Amino acid sequence: MSADLDPTATRANPRTRIPLKVEEVLVAAAMAGIALITAANVATRYLTNISLAFTEEYSVVLMVIVALLGTAIATASGRHIRIGYFVELLSPRGQRAVEMAGTALTVLCFGILVWYGYRLAYDEYRFEVLSNGLGNPNWWYTGWLPLLSAIVVLRALGRLIRLARGQDG
Repeated sequence: MSADLDPTATRANPRTRIPLKVEEVLVAAAMAGIALITAANVATRYLTNISLAFTEEYSVVLMVIVALLGTAIATASGRHIRIGYFVELLSPRGQRAVEMAGTALTVLCFGILVWYGYRLAYDEYRFEVLSNGLGNPNWWYTGWLPLLSAIVVLRALGRLIRLARGQDG
């Protein structure tokens, strides 16, 4: 078997204008935040019998951040989830065309998320909606959706350009 079919084989990140290390560091920081919040919650519950359930709001927004930044990394590097059986039956040119079509659909999908996510966050800002647990402005949480979806769109556009130039496969 070739190394390409090995799911554990590492694949180098493509050369991009803004290195993917930026997203990787932010994902690591968000995951560290989730781990710290969870550890503090567990320790407090067992030592004092008090729950820090209000921290769930922060954990949820950090998980959304991790998911969307991970999507940006996977999209830019071509490591997103796919079913390749039929695509692998195509010629290399056909495979690239299908990859470009899939990437264009990614741009469309996350572009829709940018638009409607922005409208949601703006409405929550305009109507001063507060979160249930902590009473923080809800747009603090929902504002991450359009922002990070825009990053996914930009990473997908970069990949689409690289595919069109034949630089990324």
